[in-house]
Formats: sequence, structure tokens, C-alpha cells
Amino acid sequence: MKRSFSKFGLAAAGTSLIAVTYGLVRLAYGLVLPDVQADLHLGTVAAGWISSGASLLYCVGASVGFFVAARVPRTLVVLAAGTAAVGAAGVALSPTAALFGASAVLASAGAGLASPALVQIVARSMASADARRVQTIVNAGTGPGLVVAALLAVVLLPDWRAAWAISAVCAVLAGIAVLGTDHGGTRSSAVTVTLPPGAWFRRHRGLLAAALLLGAGSAPVWNLGRTVLVDAGVGRTVSVVAWIALGIGGAAVVTTARWLDARSAPAAWSITVMAVAVATVGIGVGAGSVPVALVMCAVFGWGYTAATGALIAWTTDLDPDHAPAGTSMLFVTLVLGQAAGAAVAGSVLTAVGPAGTMVAGAVVAVLGVAAAGLGGVRRTVGAVRQDGPS
Repeated sequence: MKRSFSKFGLAAAGTSLIAVTYGLVRLAYGLVLPDVQADLHLGTVAAGWISSGASLLYCVGASVGFFVAARVPRTLVVLAAGTAAVGAAGVALSPTAALFGASAVLASAGAGLASPALVQIVARSMASADARRVQTIVNAGTGPGLVVAALLAVVLLPDWRAAWAISAVCAVLAGIAVLGTDHGGTRSSAVTVTLPPGAWFRRHRGLLAAALLLGAGSAPVWNLGRTVLVDAGVGRTVSVVAWIALGIGGAAVVTTARWLDARSAPAAWSITVMAVAVATVGIGVGAGSVPVALVMCAVFGWGYTAATGALIAWTTDLDPDHAPAGTSMLFVTLVLGQAAGAAVAGSVLTAVGPAGTMVAGAVVAVLGVAAAGLGGVRRTVGAVRQDGPS
């Protein structure tokens, strides 16, 4: 009973940290941007640079995790919660657009630091049969975070400062919760190697390509989804509600964790990426219908969140000892794909329209299913599967 309670506590704390660093901080930028632009006279070009800077610093944070998560995951948790909290507080207090931008960029680093740290903490804290399911649950924290961020937007906007102040407090509390529920390793195979061997990188070539394509293919929804919905006539409030639906879909990954856990990582990847593709097309084609838009956003949220969980499961299958490094590398590649996809999607939207842009994104995402099988992706010799019954 005590061990089950400890496992539940760590899962809840880890989910909360992901919810804050991703949902309440990193992905909340777009929700409050119109009101920020009005208050601080922030131009569209500057807003784009802030978004790019946030993605860059996310990649820096995840890259730091690549090198050190196996050795000092608790330090990374402190840094993740700290950068998210300080950045969010800076946003809430910023008197100028310049300080707002710097604070928003800093806050984004928290998400990049949090993911590899939590992969390592979960892996070392419980039996391998439980770890994969808990990893899926923790990674699904983005969904609840998006729901809370959207609800705060509905309740508090145009007072965006209050929303970010709440996020700063939540970041501190979530970091404390993770540190309090992490009681050190219980598995005998402690990680002693910081950098993976060269063969490890070669085995990940297919997954890297797949992550890049998922990032690029999902970018039209993440960056243009609300714009497409508003332009289709559903209204600003409904577009925010659609983001609540997206977050609910992401949170639903928790309820399907056991079902996904029963499947191999390649199968889970294929199922979830196809869900992203179908939903992306649905949003582009059915944006004018509120029920269709809400359902498709929920499907997209589930598919995207579950797909990132499948990436964690797959790199863990390849080499459990280097799972934090694999998570960092794949998530950096995913974000780089999103950055490239956002630039392309914004350029072609006026040329081919919302439906054409979303269909193109879906095609790119589907290519990620095929790409995952390239480069000799297979398990490391002697690696232990983590999808057994609990």
C-alpha cells in the first residue's frame, strides 16, 4: 500500500510539473497574446521573434537535460520550476514589451528541463513494469495544463497578468511536490553513462526524422488553429473553448494509458500520429462547425500528447539506461520541426487557404509513421521491455 501511494504521489507531482511548464507557461503564450499586444503595444513581428526565442530556449533546456539528467535529475527539477516561475512572474510584472518578451522566453526553458528530469526520476523510482505507464501519465500533464490555461483565459482576460502570476505560484508548488515525492532510486541498474555510444545515435535516426515530421505536421494547428477557427466564424470565445477541448483530449491520455501500454511503441506511434493527421484535416475542413471543431481539437490533443508519450516509450525500449537523453533529443527535434512547420504554414496559408494548409500538415505528420522505421530502429541488445502487466 505504501509503495502504491508513493507511486501515485510521484505520478501526480510529475504530471503537475508538466502541466505547469508546458500547458500553463509554454503553450499559454498564444492564448494571452492579443491582450498583451493591446496593453504593451507589442507588434506582430516582435511577437513572432518572442515565439522563436521561446522555442530556442526550450531546446537549450532540453539539450542540458540530454547531458545531465541521468546524474542530477533533482537539480533539473529545481531549474525547471525556477525558470518557469521566474519567467512567469516576470511576464506578470513586465511594464514593457521588451521585459515581457525576455520573461516569456526564459519561462519556456522550464518545459525543456522538466521532461528529461522526470523521465529519469520515474525510471529510477519504480519497477520497469510500472515505469512506462507512469511515464505516459506524467507526459499527459500537458492536457490538464492547457485546460487550466484556457479556463484562466476565459475567467481573467483581459487581465493576463493575473493568469501568469497564478502560473508562477503553481510552478513553485509543482517543483516542491516532485522533490517531496522523489525518494531516490529503487532499481538496481543505476545510470552511470552520461553520453550514449555512437551506435545509439544511429539507431535513433528514424525516430529523429519521425519527431521532426510530427513537429512540422502539427505546427499548423498549434500556430494557426485559433486563427482558422475565428476566420471561419466560430468567434473568439469558442476558439478558446476549442483549446479547452484540445487540453481535455490531452488529459484523456491518462485514461488510455493502459490500452496504449499494451501495444508496442511502433503501434502506439502509428495510431496516435494518424489521430493527429485526421484531426488536423478535420479542423481545416470543418472549422465553421462548432461541434466538428471541438471534437477534432479533442482528438488532436489526445493524438499529439499520446504520440509524444510513444516517443518516450520507443527510446526507452531502444535503451532504458539512456531514456532521459533520448527524450531530450527527440523533444528538441520535435520543437525544431514545429518551428520550421510554423514558418512554412504561415507562408502558405494565404496561398492555399486553411483547408489546404491543414491537409498539407496532416500529410507531413503521416510521413512520420514511415520515417520511424528508417535507420535500423530496434531495441538495444539486452534492453528490458517496459510494457508488461502491472
